Amino acid sequence: MFRKLLIALFAALALNAYAAVDANQASQAELEAVKGIGPALSTKILKARESGAFKNWGDMVERVSGIGPGNAGKFSAAGLTVGGASFDAAALPAPAPKATRKGGADKAAAKVERGEAAGTHGQRRVRKAADAG
Repeated sequence: MFRKLLIALFAALALNAYAAVDANQASQAELEAVKGIGPALSTKILKARESGAFKNWGDMVERVSGIGPGNAGKFSAAGLTVGGASFDAAALPAPAPKATRKGGADKAAAKVERGEAAGTHGQRRVRKAADAG
């Protein structure tokens, strides 16, 4: 009898260790129990949650700095859910294109449209050196 009780206790503890932790309902301690989430990240999650529950993983990735698709996959594998759902990278929206720095690629594209060679500055130096020599 004691042996069965002991096995049942260990089984219950094992299930609790692998129980899913929902980001919309978890306390700071429960979030920190997820492998990879420490005090700083759990605080960020709780602060982001103050403005409203996370709709899905994409919403959480967007609103919490420090959680990207890579970390989201790891946290999901460790038992974190959002709205009861596991992380699915395919469900994330495509990232927006990054803005180019002023000039950079835009200037190069404009030169190509005007028919100018991309490396004319360096060619002028070579011509001047050849004329001087």
